[in-house]
Amino acid sequence: MPKMTFIDADGNRKEVDAPVGLSVLEIAHKNDLDLEGACEGSLACSTCHVVVDDKWFSKLDDATEEEEDMLDLAFGLTHTSRLGCQIKMTEELDGLEVTLPTGTRNMLLD
Repeated sequence: MPKMTFIDADGNRKEVDAPVGLSVLEIAHKNDLDLEGACEGSLACSTCHVVVDDKWFSKLDDATEEEEDMLDLAFGLTHTSRLGCQIKMTEELDGLEVTLPTGTRNMLLD
């Protein structure tokens, strides 16, 4: 089974099983990691914002315009920021590393 690593704001690393087909948000929740996901993955907020390690960013599918719009609302946005609900685990992403931002901005859109 693929693995991925979450890095918290303090630099602590947690490697977890990352089943193919699950989103980074779902994987975080299955492992009791602090990644909010206020809209439950419906692409209506930015609370599942993660920063993808540079070496993995180019392996992801491009963000949709809708995801880009939500990322504009994210706290601590970087050039490798993505929404965890939009990154689906694949075999090719085995070893993926993401960092959790130091905070979130909950601007849920209806």
